[in-house]
Amino acid sequence: MQLLKDLIFNWLTAFSSDNTFAKLFTTLIVGAGIIILALILLFIFRRILISIIHRVAKKTTSEWDDILVESKFFNGVAHLLPASVFYFWSGYANDYFPLLQGYIMKFSNLYFLFAFILIVNSLLKTLNEIYNMSFSQAKERPITGVLQLVKIIIYFICSLVFISIIFNKNIGTLFTGLGAAAAILMLVFKDSILGFVASIQIGMNKLVKVGDYIEIPDKKLDGTVTEINLTCVKIQNSDKTIISLPTYSLVSESFVNWDGMEKSGMRRIRRSIKIDISSVKFMNQEMIEKLSNNLQIKKYINIDKFENEHPTNLGIFRTFIENYLNEYPTVDPSANIVVRHLQPTETGIPIEVTVYSIEQRWPEFEKIQADIFDYLLAIVPEFELRVFQNPTGYDLKSKN
Repeated sequence: MQLLKDLIFNWLTAFSSDNTFAKLFTTLIVGAGIIILALILLFIFRRILISIIHRVAKKTTSEWDDILVESKFFNGVAHLLPASVFYFWSGYANDYFPLLQGYIMKFSNLYFLFAFILIVNSLLKTLNEIYNMSFSQAKERPITGVLQLVKIIIYFICSLVFISIIFNKNIGTLFTGLGAAAAILMLVFKDSILGFVASIQIGMNKLVKVGDYIEIPDKKLDGTVTEINLTCVKIQNSDKTIISLPTYSLVSESFVNWDGMEKSGMRRIRRSIKIDISSVKFMNQEMIEKLSNNLQIKKYINIDKFENEHPTNLGIFRTFIENYLNEYPTVDPSANIVVRHLQPTETGIPIEVTVYSIEQRWPEFEKIQADIFDYLLAIVPEFELRVFQNPTGYDLKSKN
């Protein structure tokens, strides 16, 4: 380097007796040469060596090297070469302009800092990908929030290093001065701190994971969780819109997680039919014969066996519902089928039906639920029962 610099200086002095001119242009020419060399090394590493690494990674059986390539880890490493060139030749102009070395050192240190941030980002991304691929509990205990917190801490430290490089301040002094700004930092990073604590609670207690269908009654929200990170949880609605909530809201507020239902392979149907109390009565012989001759009812229940038991029409209706649901094709008979009375009210006596469908898909499930209660509502009058409803204009017209 010294020999090249002397040759250029002597060549320039041959054209001009002004040493200042010769020193200035020697410094510019050599500096340009250093920059070109750094760019050539960066080009060689990124275009040639990285392409070789890509081909080697594709041929290996392990997946971590493929993830490193996809996360552009080696692109970050490539920037260390030009930064090293600037660092080691920062004093090339000490003979002419001694102050220039300090500025070049600052630039090379900032370049190192930039390369370090790129490398750390790619490593954290790689770590998250490997964790998600290698561990079955990754969905239940994601580390995205923890890695984001680590990234924030690294960015914060790098910011202090950046300031110390620019203003020639000792980084220890900067850390000492942070004590006075702690309250401001707590305010700035409030969501990140709360989100970090919440992500740990969510992961440790297995409250929710990506892919779960959740419902938040207080906010009237429901949808599938698509992402959980340090600051927010993304939920996709049935209309494909995305809702973002603070991560800590899943800890501070109540929500319903439908994951247990999906794992069970069943979905619960629970609805009630309100029967007019005045229509409830004991069965007589005429009613028993009428029901015995009804093909729809005879298919599911033997009315003759109730002949000597003085049954009520409501009791036989409940038995009919149980038998009907036991034979319904999409109802799981191994789960409890419950048909019960609820407390009578001024709007009638509710007959609540609880049953479990083996069909979990929402449109099909709603159709099954509707078909069951369409049938039950249509067959109620056959038992000489009435479904309670408030009087309508049609009811008043009929009486007139």
